[in-house]
Amino acid sequence: MKPADARDLADRIRRSVQTAIVGRAEAVEQVLTGLIADGHILIEDLPGLGKTLMAKSFASALGLDFQRIQFTADLLPHDITGGEVLDAARTGFVFRPGPLFTHVLLADEINRAPPKVQSALLEAMQEYQVTSERTTHPLPRPFLVLATENPLELEGTYPLPEAQVDRFLLRLTIGYPTPEEERGILERRRARRTEGVEVPRVTDAEHVLDLQRAVEDVEIDDSIAGYVIEIVRLTRLDPRSEVGASPRGSLALQKLARTRALLQGRDYVLPDDVKAFVEPALAHRVLVKPEPWIRGVRGAAIVRAAVERVPVPKSR
Repeated sequence: MKPADARDLADRIRRSVQTAIVGRAEAVEQVLTGLIADGHILIEDLPGLGKTLMAKSFASALGLDFQRIQFTADLLPHDITGGEVLDAARTGFVFRPGPLFTHVLLADEINRAPPKVQSALLEAMQEYQVTSERTTHPLPRPFLVLATENPLELEGTYPLPEAQVDRFLLRLTIGYPTPEEERGILERRRARRTEGVEVPRVTDAEHVLDLQRAVEDVEIDDSIAGYVIEIVRLTRLDPRSEVGASPRGSLALQKLARTRALLQGRDYVLPDDVKAFVEPALAHRVLVKPEPWIRGVRGAAIVRAAVERVPVPKSR
């Protein structure tokens, strides 16, 4: 797919999603870029801010299958993966797919599920497959996980393993709407006279895969690649950092920058493409030492400090 075609399709996807989502332009752009970058997304925010609506709207606009799983403490791995069931007609066991077998999965309150469920989900996120009774079953492509966390209600939750957090291409927040956006939300609800929102379908799974493949044709100059490397390196050297971003963080930032360039109609990366996704791509990969953490320092602050210290390469 040519960059100009990618830009036009991205514009149509944004307009379709914004029939349901009022404002939140930055969050819409981040989710769109993450999905086209073929990455999983962690949304950490308070209830009622439109996380579920965001996921469903993108699935509808992209023409992708959608499933939602409410993660709870009593959830079992086969509840999400499916399992072997007795088929009387065939006089044997057959695999019955679970809700993981979809294109877009909303993992709601993902940190409420026990470690065994997280392990099953991690295999799906990393390997794009499910293992049942020593048999692997490939997941449909694209396969994209949008997971949510509530940062306040932590009682009865299980902290996500660092290996799983690292598998999320980016972490973002949606935030409260502005007064003007909230007024628009109320006006739209009165106008449509129903709770449901119809999001026009713009494309389909095959064209989404075409977009994802087109990202590989976007060029990144050595100077900008060095810019990415230096930012990531400084997150490791920061004295407040227990563990800095891994090479997977460098790869994530490069992929998001290339995807942003494509969706803006370019086949080359600018420094602004990198800067736009530094924090969402890296902050959740940085572990802060206990003392700075108590003082309120988070991974985002370490990432911002790294960006401020690295000179921006000049565009050629």
